[in-house]
Amino acid sequence: MAPFLLNSTAEFDSLPHKLYVRDIKTVLTPNDSQRVTLIVAGCYVILIFILWHVRFLSWIIYPFKLLTVGFHELSHALAGVLTCATIVSITLDPDEGGSTRMRGGVPAITLPAGYLGSSFIGGTLIACGFDINASKVACLVLGVFFLLTLYWARRSWSSWLTILFMCALIAICWIFAHSLPLRFFVLFLGVMSCFYSVWDIVDDTIARKINTSDASEFAQLCGCCPSKVWGFVWLVISLIFFAAGLLVGIAAFKDDFAQQNAKSENFLGGTPF
Repeated sequence: MAPFLLNSTAEFDSLPHKLYVRDIKTVLTPNDSQRVTLIVAGCYVILIFILWHVRFLSWIIYPFKLLTVGFHELSHALAGVLTCATIVSITLDPDEGGSTRMRGGVPAITLPAGYLGSSFIGGTLIACGFDINASKVACLVLGVFFLLTLYWARRSWSSWLTILFMCALIAICWIFAHSLPLRFFVLFLGVMSCFYSVWDIVDDTIARKINTSDASEFAQLCGCCPSKVWGFVWLVISLIFFAAGLLVGIAAFKDDFAQQNAKSENFLGGTPF
């Protein structure tokens, strides 16, 4: 068979693989509204880092820390349900700790689910934070998560206070300015959840500031690698979820602010105060 010859550079540029590369670049190139979202997400990372380490300011994000602990414990519980475990209770400790008690299940799945599940939730919320309607859907799903958490943590007063506070913030953000504040609130929850998950993994496994953790129990269960190795693996996965949330948000939600405002009024629209 004779070789296929190209008569010009234009023909080469029109090849399917060139078009595919161009499409990928176009999809992953942020527009103006997405650039604003990326800048805000970066500011959130810096702000959370500062508030996290300044003693007298850390109380500002205290409710959000408890919420991310709730995501961690809920992820344990959901993994337990998927592996036929019976969830006994979830506890959110005011000292920013938490525990999930269950009977049965598959420990090889339920143990890493806390770290990875909360980072996956964070990455998903980050992606939804690029669009108003997607943020509304994310909040509806969060409502289901809140109900499940309250069902399993119904004796934990800190769980009730945290979730009621978050529901109030969601409602306020929903009804103002065509729900635009809701988008950046969901983005903040996503960044916070990913940040907390990454910090939790580093603190519990790599830095090893506590004697026992999900990673240490997982290492004992597997018996092949120390907890620091598993911590590093989970850290990489958590960072991938964070990056994936940004990339999915850029690829999937290309509407500018005006288009999002118009569409949001037709989907559970808020009052434009």
